Amino acid sequence: MPLWRLNRGFRMPILLLGGAEICIFFSSIFFAATIAFGSLDEARIALGSLTPKALLISFIMLGSLVAMGLYQFNQRLYFKEAVVRVAVGFVIGSLVLAAIYYAVPSLMKSRELDRIAVLYAFFLILAVRYYFVRHVDHNIFRKRTLVVGAGERASAISDLRRVADRRGFQLVGSLSAPGDTIVDKRAILLENPDSLLELARDKNANQIVVAMDDRRGNLPIKELLECKMRGIEVIDLVEFLERETGKIRIDLVSPGWLIFSRGFRVTRIRQFNKRVMDIAFSIVAVLLAWPIMLLTAIAIKLEDGLTAPVLYKQRRVGFHGDVFNVIKFRSMRVDAEVNGEAVWATKNDDRMTRVGRCLRKLRIDELPQLFNVLRGQMSLVGPRPERPMFVDELKQSIPFYDERHSVKPGVTGWAQLKYNYGASEEDALEKLQYDLYYVKNQSLLLDLVILLQTVEVVLWGKGAR
Repeated sequence: MPLWRLNRGFRMPILLLGGAEICIFFSSIFFAATIAFGSLDEARIALGSLTPKALLISFIMLGSLVAMGLYQFNQRLYFKEAVVRVAVGFVIGSLVLAAIYYAVPSLMKSRELDRIAVLYAFFLILAVRYYFVRHVDHNIFRKRTLVVGAGERASAISDLRRVADRRGFQLVGSLSAPGDTIVDKRAILLENPDSLLELARDKNANQIVVAMDDRRGNLPIKELLECKMRGIEVIDLVEFLERETGKIRIDLVSPGWLIFSRGFRVTRIRQFNKRVMDIAFSIVAVLLAWPIMLLTAIAIKLEDGLTAPVLYKQRRVGFHGDVFNVIKFRSMRVDAEVNGEAVWATKNDDRMTRVGRCLRKLRIDELPQLFNVLRGQMSLVGPRPERPMFVDELKQSIPFYDERHSVKPGVTGWAQLKYNYGASEEDALEKLQYDLYYVKNQSLLLDLVILLQTVEVVLWGKGAR
C-alpha cells in the first residue's frame, strides 16, 4: 500500500494510539508471566516461547478494538463511551481467542496467565484512552492552517461545523484573493501581506490550503512554491476536505481533477487480491452463519406462513452498469411494492414485517448476498448496489454518479459506515461522495478496516432502516 494512502487513511494520532495499544497487548502476556512465575526465565522454562501468543493476542485484540470503531479519527467519543466500547471489544476479542484456544489447545499456555494479561491490558488501555480523549482535541495534533481564499469555495471549510470534522486542523486565518465571488463572513480575514511566507511564519502555520474561487492568472505560484520549499505543506481545497472528512466534495471537483488526481486506479493485482479475499471471507462467513440463516428462514415462515417466500430477488446495478439479481432475506410484506414500482424505504416503514424489522436492525437480511459475492456479482466491500430505476434518475441529476459503478458493489462499504441509510436523492448525493472516496483510495487494508468496523455498525444499529 502506498505511503500516501496509508497517511490519508490513518492519521498520525491514530497511528500513535494504535502503536501504544499494540505495545500494551504485546507486553501483557510477558507482564502476566512475570507475575505468575516470578521471572520471564522461569516462565519460558515452564511454558516455552511466549512471543507467538503475544502476537496472537495483539492481532486479535487490536482487531476487536478496530471493530468497535475506536480508531476513527473523525469520530468524537467521550471517555464513558470509549470505556463501553473497549469493554465490548475485550469481550469479543476474548471470545475469539477462546475459540482459537479450543481449536489449538497448545496456544492456551495458562488460564491464569490470560486473566492477568486481560486485566493488565484493559486498565492500561483505559488509561491511554483517557489521555487521548482529554488531549487529542487540544491542538496537540492539529495542523495550524492558513487559507488562501475567502470566497465561495473557501466557505466549504467554515461549513465544517462538527468538532470531529475539525479535529485535524486549526484555522489561523484566511486571505481574500482576486476572483473571489463572495467573502466568507465567518472567516478570520487577514490583511494581504507583502510576503506569504512571512505571514505563515508569523501565524505559525504549518499548512496552507488553496481555496481560491478563480485561479486563472491569480494563483500566487512563486509565493506558494517558496512556502513549500521552506517546509510548509501546500494543499488543494478538495484534497484537504477529502483528508479531513473522508469524502470527495462533488460540487468542488471537475472531470480534470478526477483524471489527474492520485488514485482512481485499479490494477490486476488489486482485483486478484480482492477476489481472493471475497471468496475466502464469504466461505468462512457462510459456514459460520448457516445456523443463523436457518433460524431466520424458520422465523419468516412462522410469521407469514409455510407458503410465504423466505428470500427475495431484486434487480440491482452492479459492476460497469451490469444488472444482476441481489438476494436477501425478505423483510417486507409480499405486496410491499404494487406493480413492482420502486419505492424508497422510509424510517419505520409500515411495509416491514415484525421479523423483517429485526432482520434489518441486525443486518441479517444481508447475509444471502454472500452468495452474490461467491458468484462474482458483488464484493464484500464496495458501494451499495441501487435499483436500475433509481440509478437512471440519479445519473441525470447527480454529477459523476456513474463512477461508483467502476468497482463491484459491496455487502458493506465506506459510505455505509460513514452515513445513515439513504432514502432520497439528497442522501444519494451525500453517499456518493463517500463512495468516490472509496473508489479513489481503495486498497486491501482499507477493505479490512471497513469489514471490521461493520461490526460496530451492527452492534450499535447505525443507519438501520
